[in-house]
Amino acid sequence: MDLSNAPWRKSTKSHDNGDACVELANATGVIGIRDTKNRAAGHVTVSRENARALIAAVKAL
Repeated sequence: MDLSNAPWRKSTKSHDNGDACVELANATGVIGIRDTKNRAAGHVTVSRENARALIAAVKAL
């Protein structure tokens, strides 16, 4: 899925210096996830349900 024109947003927990950050894009039926350090490498696309499960798992760490 092409998300090149999608609005990407970075976590409010991200540091200003850009290390260890991810961005999310909200698209129709899916969520895009990419690394802010290497945006040119592309992104992964997951269902909204899987994105919610991933975020819950990360928060539980």
